Amino acid sequence: MITMTLAEVAAATGGHPAAPVGDGAPDVTGEVVADSRQAGPGALFAAFVGERVDGHDFVVGALDAGAAGALVSRPEQVILAGADAARLVVVDDVAAALGALARHVLAELRRRRDPADPLHVVAVTGSFGKTTTKDLLAGLVAPLGERIAPPGSFNNEIGLPLTVLRARESTRTLVLEMGADRVGNLDYLTSVAPPDVAVVLAVGRAHLGEFGGIDNVARAKSELVAGLVPAGTAVLNADDPRVMAMAGLAPGRVLTFGLDESADVRATGVTVDDRGRAAFELHTPAGTADVALALVGEHHVHNALAATAVALHLGVDLAAVATALAGAGAASPHRMDVRERSDGVTVIDDSYNANPDSVRAGLRALVGMAGGRRTVAVLGEMLELGTDSAAEHAAVGAEAARLGVDIVLAVGAGTAA
Repeated sequence: MITMTLAEVAAATGGHPAAPVGDGAPDVTGEVVADSRQAGPGALFAAFVGERVDGHDFVVGALDAGAAGALVSRPEQVILAGADAARLVVVDDVAAALGALARHVLAELRRRRDPADPLHVVAVTGSFGKTTTKDLLAGLVAPLGERIAPPGSFNNEIGLPLTVLRARESTRTLVLEMGADRVGNLDYLTSVAPPDVAVVLAVGRAHLGEFGGIDNVARAKSELVAGLVPAGTAVLNADDPRVMAMAGLAPGRVLTFGLDESADVRATGVTVDDRGRAAFELHTPAGTADVALALVGEHHVHNALAATAVALHLGVDLAAVATALAGAGAASPHRMDVRERSDGVTVIDDSYNANPDSVRAGLRALVGMAGGRRTVAVLGEMLELGTDSAAEHAAVGAEAARLGVDIVLAVGAGTAA
């Protein structure tokens, strides 16, 4: 976060101070946080009203912990609780204000940078693989200098601005994850943080019920490419026709990745060892390299190729990319996290989220790692599939049988299909 006065925060968010800000008012010098427990000296606390928790109940605690101020929509409630009115920025909608603040700060950071040494903003979307690709990319661009990436899946109208607001003048690369469960989500997120590089991994069946069909999923993901800055670069999956159809929306260069021979960054000779880890020969415009992934699951080959395409585009050396890929494990929890128990049982935790494509990938990894041992798949219900729910659950069950999974334990009403 760049240093700002509370008056500047109010101007950027379209808000106003709850009381005149005196000369001695603290500046915002720390992070913008939505959890009062993370508020420290110089922080700005965003008081969201949730279904079960009202952030306004924690404003006084955040200010007592050293926060310079708070974004609030219910100032009377906070002032009655004892908050200093001069440290409150009053807005109509805290989420919208957070987005406006992030938009302002990113534009200011870009303005301050030397054009010869710009701030790179990379955004990743797709029906699956977003978080792993984001984590891989954050590791690959380390040689370029300071980089910011969100923890886990901070990819919505709250998490994305919070990530943007962590950037400083010293930040070289800002890696963002952008999620969508309806058409228009990415239009908004790219208005907050227009990317220089847009990565689209896949168009799949996640959130089908919310979107109303696969064509709307593709339309929603295409908003990321349409939201690129002028002359921005699109990085697209050459193996997904719906993704490749987005190439015409790119204002600048289009780079492709995948297994297809036409891809700019591609893999050949993919093999998987008895631990479920893929190895392949990497072909790029910068040359070739042998890559052995530490991540479990053959589906991570595409994630690695996407991250590689971006890293090379930004100037990372190919040898450094191959080395980083070999050392990159699961950085976010509950995503193909493999644990060996003392009784010889291997547990694969891929429980963060579930959609038909990700479950199939997990089942393939399970069977590939079994090595003749009995396989047990514990599957939860896949939500937000709408009228396709029964068919998609049945198809996943059929896939488990085809792969030879010994036992499937399904939990949730929708799994009865």
